[in-house]
Amino acid sequence: MIITGDDPEYIAFVKAHLRDQFLMTDLGPLRYFLGIEVSSTSDGFSISQEKYIQDLLARAALGDECTVETPMELNVKLRPTDGEPLPDITRYRHLVGSLVYLTITRPDISYHVHILSQFVSAPTTVHYSHLLCVLRYLRGTITRRLFFPSSSSLQLQCYSDATWASDPTDRRSFSAYCVFLGGLLVAWKTKKQVAVSRSSVEAELRAMALLIAEVTWLRWLLADFGVSVMTTAPLLSDSTCAISIARDPVKHELTKHIGVDAFYTRAQV
Repeated sequence: MIITGDDPEYIAFVKAHLRDQFLMTDLGPLRYFLGIEVSSTSDGFSISQEKYIQDLLARAALGDECTVETPMELNVKLRPTDGEPLPDITRYRHLVGSLVYLTITRPDISYHVHILSQFVSAPTTVHYSHLLCVLRYLRGTITRRLFFPSSSSLQLQCYSDATWASDPTDRRSFSAYCVFLGGLLVAWKTKKQVAVSRSSVEAELRAMALLIAEVTWLRWLLADFGVSVMTTAPLLSDSTCAISIARDPVKHELTKHIGVDAFYTRAQV
């Protein structure tokens, strides 16, 4: 059990009450929990999975000390038929599963792990080579961590993006977003869209709708925590056409083929 708060006396009271009811040991301030390392200073605290990455690299047994600058080459299009099937898929599944857990503190590999996860049922030698590339990237960036300053504004700010028809197998697009609470990165996601988008604008609007659903939930959550959420949450996108359609009802004729996402986004705006 982890007890947090800003009232040391009340925390001590809760601990004493729990000790009266249960057999428990006080391990002191949080330092390590489920592979996540926590370090605190007067400026804030940071979380990382450095030891977890070291153990993962040891299990992977790469056989070299090479590092790479990026987790994956730019504009790589992986297909199920690329390369030869792996004789033993257990290793690939184990490593990808470990990378999925690593994205808790490493949003920089979220997209690449999402791509590799699509091939766990039948991975090939090509997929495995790209998996090793991600591991070599982690070796060179093992000390990276998420920092949460002790003082920050409590305004949500959101970023949305999408790749259009980027999956060569089914031509579906990918949505991606990240959400900041002041200067804190609190949510991020990469997800393949459930339908084929017929234009880049449609893909961007679907990404916006996914992000707005997340922000709506976060505002409810913050309200439950007693955090004021009266200010608007800016949503930033690099698609001027998608922004225009989301804001202007006159564009209705241009969005009939898109379905409900444009209207959902417009209603929230």
